[in-house]
Order: sequence, then C-alpha cells, then structure tokens
Amino acid sequence: MQKTLIIGNVGNDSAFGKTKTGVPFFNFSVATTEYWKDDDGNQQEKTEWHKIVAWRNLAEICATRIKQGLLVYVEGRNETQKWKDDKEVTH
Repeated sequence: MQKTLIIGNVGNDSAFGKTKTGVPFFNFSVATTEYWKDDDGNQQEKTEWHKIVAWRNLAEICATRIKQGLLVYVEGRNETQKWKDDKEVTH
C-alpha cells in the first residue's frame, strides 16, 4: 500500500471543475517548508510545492472549504508525473 501524508499551507491556484464525463475534481497546491541551520549557523529554508487533486464528493467539499493560506492535512496516494516537454506527460 502506498500512502502519503502532507501538512502545509494552501497556495492560491485552486480550481473546481468536472471531467468530460461529469466527475467533479478540485485542484489545489500545498506548500511544505523545511528549516535548518547550515554549518555556519545561518538559518536556511526550502519550500516544496505539492499539487493535490480531490475527486468526487471530496472535491465538492474541498471547493467550499479550502482557501489560500489554510493549514491542511492531506493523506492519499502519491503519483509522480515526468514531463518530456510542455505538451507531453508520462507517468
């Protein structure tokens, strides 16, 4: 079983829509930030952005509750996409 847990803040690019067959989906991004001190004692940080897609009933719920800046806990399956160019994607 594959399971991913993400805790972070929602970005500003959320969107609700439906597929051609009428299945609801909700896209949003979540930022996670890691903080550490380097060898010289200077504070460092690295932010990763995660693209999230909620489907069906969960998409409809998310569309009414997910707002920019909100701290969220996301649990689900992880799927990585590899881009060959700006028009083609492989999994």
